[in-house]
Order: sequence, then structure tokens, then C-alpha cells
Amino acid sequence: MIPNQWYAILDSREVKTGKPVGVKRLGERLVLWRDENGQVACMRDQCVHRGAALSAGKLVDHHVQCPFHGLEYDASGKCVYIPAISRSGIVPKVFCQRAYPTRELQNFIWIWWGEPRSDLPPIRWFDSIDDSFVYDTLIDPWPTHYSRAIENQLDVIHLPFVHYNTIGRGDRRVVDGPIVRWDKEDPDLMSLWVYNRVDDGVPPRKADQIPEPTRHPQLQFHMPNFWQNWIGDDMRIVAFFVPVDEENMIMYLRLYQRTVKAPILKQIFNFFGKISNLVIERQDKRVVVTQRPYRTFNRMGESLLQGDSPIILYRRRREELINVAKGLDQK
Repeated sequence: MIPNQWYAILDSREVKTGKPVGVKRLGERLVLWRDENGQVACMRDQCVHRGAALSAGKLVDHHVQCPFHGLEYDASGKCVYIPAISRSGIVPKVFCQRAYPTRELQNFIWIWWGEPRSDLPPIRWFDSIDDSFVYDTLIDPWPTHYSRAIENQLDVIHLPFVHYNTIGRGDRRVVDGPIVRWDKEDPDLMSLWVYNRVDDGVPPRKADQIPEPTRHPQLQFHMPNFWQNWIGDDMRIVAFFVPVDEENMIMYLRLYQRTVKAPILKQIFNFFGKISNLVIERQDKRVVVTQRPYRTFNRMGESLLQGDSPIILYRRRREELINVAKGLDQK
């Protein structure tokens, strides 16, 4: 995983008021809960006293209480009460667990996974998706590293084979380009313009041989773990690739649309959109979970093609961000 990033980890509806929730994310066991103002707190799911899971406990005065000996922790990870030493006892400073800054955006819970800092950067979102859109969410666990799922969504070559009877119909197997750009203002936002066509014997054009695009990109990916397919001005598919550990991730897939908003019609439209997304997503999943190794790297002995350029650029940027977090020289 890339340190010092905001990661989308849970749909907001998965953390309700009044009860702690335990999950595994980014290779760690985490506990999340809401305080009296509905704000989400997140910390490691382990009591520092005897190692019990805090998520098996309960909330007391908006603190999470260990089920074993009743120790209570606040949102900062500090233990504020140890019953065995009484209310008047002074809690030793070592009774403190690692907590993670949290934010909510687009009804998703994000945590800052990295070095503590007072000047946390803002969470970037797609400017083209605003509150005029409504959405429905599909949640599906994948037994693979999240980088594999990301690369699948950046892969423009697989469409006529994996999705031969859905979004890949037409047998457009020759890949011109594609054109791939990192945003000048946001260096972690990648935009893709896709030019797939039927094989007519003409070799694929390189990206610099394609006229400058005048339309919006079909695909956009934002480091470290979310992506959109720009189907039209009023419809998008957004995927959150949520890391669980080195061999597992969870796909959160949303259909955003602002075409149908009447309550009943919206539910019907979103239901069928969800079914369509599930069919396409399962076509991807069937193949991607067979890839080895689970995790991808910048250089891993593969023989890549021109059409793989989005994957190559993603791997380079990912390696760069990891090295920067480790303090390694990039020269």
C-alpha cells in the first residue's frame, strides 16, 4: 500500500451510531464508531492492555470500551478510563492506541494512512460528479491485491475478450494509443481517452499520432484507490478499490446518474443498473483473481504492449509515491 494517502475504506452506511464496527483494511484490524455528533472515529482494533478486540466491546459515553477489562478509549486513541484504578486514577501515557484521521466525502469514509501531520491535504474528488447525481452501491470482495483490480480498470485491451457479450461487443480489438494524461493541477489524477477499433489490417496508431481530444476522457483514475467511467454527462460508474490485505480487496461499485430521480422510477432504474454492473464486474473478477503474483510492481518481468501504457504509468506513479513516503531518492 502507498503510505501518506487518503484511502476510501467504507460506505458511510456501514458505520452506524451506537455500535463499534470492526474491519480489516490496509493490512490492519481497525475499529470505527461515531461520536455524539455523528463524526467517525477510527483506531487500531486492539486494546493495549491485553490485546482484546475493541470492536467486540461497546460504546460508553461515546468512547469505545474494551470488552475484557472495561478500558475506554476516545477518538484520539487515548485511554481515558481504567476501571481497575478508579475514576480518580491517572491513566499512564502508554495506554494509547494508534488512531487515524477520518473524513466523510460522497457518503464514503476515508482515513489518512500515513505519518501524523497537522496540515492534512484535502481529499480529491471528481469535479464532474456533484450533488445533482444519485447513486446505488454494489459491494463485492475479491481475493486479490487491490492493484490488480485497479490495473484491470485501466486495461483497454481486454474488453472484446472478457466482455465479449456486454461492453466489449463489436470485436474492437485493435488499440490506437490510448492517450493518457496526468492532470497538471492534480498529479495523482489520470485521464484516459480510448480508441479501440475493428482489425482492418492497419497497425495501431501511437498516442502522438492521434488528434488532440476535444471530448471528456472516458476513464479517470485517482491515486490511490478510486476510478470513474464517464459513460455520459448524466451517468458515471465509480469504483473504489478498498485494500484489505496483500491478497484481498473489496470492490465498491457505484452507478451515479441524474437521468431518473422520481422515487419509484429511480429505484427501478438503479436496480437494473446494479444488475448490469454486477454482470460486468463478475466478468472481470473471474479472470483477474487468477493473475499471479497477487500484487503488481513497476518491474515484474511481464512482456507489455503499447495499449498497456495506462498500467505502466500507474505502476511508475505508485512506485514513486511509495519511495517518496520512504524517503528514497528518486534520481
